[in-house]
Amino acid sequence: MASWPVFGSLQGYQRGWVRPDVIAGLTVWAVLVPEALAYASIAGVPPVVGLYAAVPALVLYALAGSSRHLIVGPMSATAALSAAIITPLAGADGGRYIALSAALAICTGVVGLVAGLVRLGFLASFISEPVLKGFIVGLALTIIIGQVPKLLGVSKHDGNFFEQAWGVLSGLGDLQLRTVVMGALSLAIVLGIKRWAPMVPGSLVAVLFGICAVWLLSLDEKGVKIVGHIDSGLPHLDVPGGVSFSDYLELAGPAVGVLLIGFAEGLGAAKTYAAKAGYPIDANRELMGMGAANLGAGLASGMVVNGSLSKTAVNGGAGARTQLSGLVVALLTVLTLLFLTGLFEKLPEATLAAVVIAAVLELVDFAALRRLYRVWTQLLGTIYGHAARVDFLAAVAALLGVLVFGTLPGLLIGVGISIVLLVYRSSQPHVAALAKDGHLWVDLARHADLTARPDVVVVRVESGLFFANADYVKSRIEALCTDTTRVVVLDAETSPSIDVSAAEMLLDLRNELARRRIDLRIARSVAQFTELLDSAEAGATRIVVYPTVAEAIADLPEPSS
Repeated sequence: MASWPVFGSLQGYQRGWVRPDVIAGLTVWAVLVPEALAYASIAGVPPVVGLYAAVPALVLYALAGSSRHLIVGPMSATAALSAAIITPLAGADGGRYIALSAALAICTGVVGLVAGLVRLGFLASFISEPVLKGFIVGLALTIIIGQVPKLLGVSKHDGNFFEQAWGVLSGLGDLQLRTVVMGALSLAIVLGIKRWAPMVPGSLVAVLFGICAVWLLSLDEKGVKIVGHIDSGLPHLDVPGGVSFSDYLELAGPAVGVLLIGFAEGLGAAKTYAAKAGYPIDANRELMGMGAANLGAGLASGMVVNGSLSKTAVNGGAGARTQLSGLVVALLTVLTLLFLTGLFEKLPEATLAAVVIAAVLELVDFAALRRLYRVWTQLLGTIYGHAARVDFLAAVAALLGVLVFGTLPGLLIGVGISIVLLVYRSSQPHVAALAKDGHLWVDLARHADLTARPDVVVVRVESGLFFANADYVKSRIEALCTDTTRVVVLDAETSPSIDVSAAEMLLDLRNELARRRIDLRIARSVAQFTELLDSAEAGATRIVVYPTVAEAIADLPEPSS
């Protein structure tokens, strides 16, 4: 097993990096504190739990992760997943709810550490980008509709997105005017600062505005709900009390889903800023970093955490060079827990809701769905049109899965769709009929001006050959043959792998074509392809393999014009 450096981003640290790292840490802290309080409310736990989770997450990710810029902490998507997982298990028991939330973080951490140790970083690719985009859009809309009642001062209804939306509409007659004004002004502050002064921490400005308004106008005595008492001091490091071994086993499966979504988002953010700074990202170290961060958050009475694209953007934009900036954020958050929690007790719930809504609005990326639809319509009638249609429909299905069935079923629907898409595309690869263009053999479907020889069919399978696609490939090749076909050449250069089932298929294809007086030949095969084909041919007439397509048809007379 390869050794992984501890605090790898700090190796070779230069004195000149201290100032930008400290400035970046101060900037991120101003964003993280109000957002951590807000995301804790999404998860259904007391606001201070978000701060409990942030400190160990920042330190332990810096210790184990590979990104110099990634900021780890509570996030909206995984917070919403946590709430969906814990609510049916905890019922109305608030203490058990908090304990199970911490236990879910521990389970997520253990799964991440194990996955990193056995090098499962590639699993992040098993949720396709369109499906992930649809899931995130649906999740963001669900989060927003869940915060609207706090923004308006009306009662919240349970259920899926549409049931909650109907509950909001039904309660519009009970609007609390002061709450609406506070929520609207807070939302305007956050969005306005993000639009015209993006380097200013708009969330912190809105939070301070809300607190000052409550203090000066005694709004909490006039019907505006506030966060209320927040415990000061640091949490105890221990496993959550009242959680049995069977509870951990029940949380293990959902923890995989939480890790998969959080890892995908965090890895995307890490790669984005690594590409800008010119250093590599190790997916397995990222799993270890996410695992360590969640384990630490759970043991500190926190909640699930993951890498944040928005806070990483703030970190990079403020000039961070290493994870020292994250350690500065952790230190400042500790000071907040020790001395500043009383400041946030007068925070209006409407302002907290505004911070949440503003944070997740950027995730409602309908433009990405429109791009998928536009690609589909532009490619109609081409060999890529079907794949583009499937991508768009998969994104919409994942979105509707979250809106109609809820967060956790929506996640399972998204993962299921991704796996079905993977199997579907693997089982039906593009089988290209080729024509000669100078010295090259090119796909006829992309070069309508070319014509193929009537006596020769040259095909290329743009995939490895294996049991799932063997029958499809065989039927496609047979369909390309006509009454004038005398030779079929399989250009195997784009089929780097083959299994026993596919090798047997080629022998069957050879025999069936022979009955039609058609000769099957193979050109440009790679080593593994040739070796397995030789093994399958033991005792049978060999399929002739040629170095090039040209040599495979060199013995054929040129067709008369």
